[in-house]
Amino acid sequence: MPLSDFDPRVFFAAERTLLAWIRTGIAILALGFVVARFGLFVQLLGTQSDAALANTHPKLSAGLGITFVLAGVLAILLAAVQHRRFIATLSASDLPPAYSRTYAIIVALMVAGLGIALACYLVIT
Repeated sequence: MPLSDFDPRVFFAAERTLLAWIRTGIAILALGFVVARFGLFVQLLGTQSDAALANTHPKLSAGLGITFVLAGVLAILLAAVQHRRFIATLSASDLPPAYSRTYAIIVALMVAGLGIALACYLVIT
C-alpha cells in the first residue's frame, strides 16, 4: 500500500491534541485543589497569630477551588466530545488499522470522573 493511500497522521495529531487538553484539565484540577485548600492554610495561620489573616473567608477559597475543579472537568469532557466528533469525520484511510480509537476517550472519561469525585470531596469537607 503506498503512503498516500494510508496516512494516519491526522488521527494521531487529533489524539495528541486530546491528550494535551486532558493534561490542561488536570492542571486546572490541581490548581483548584490547591486554591480550595489554601483557605484552610490561611485560617490556620490566622489562629496562630494575631494578624489580619484571622478575618479571611475560607469558604470563598473553597468555592473558588471547587469552581476551578469543575472547570477542569468541563475542559476534559468538552475535549473528549470534540475529539469524538472530529474522528467521526475522518475517512477510513486516515484511521490506523488495528488500533483502538477509544483508549484516549476512556482516559478522558476516567480523569473527568475522578475530577467530579474530587469536587464532591471538596464540597463535603
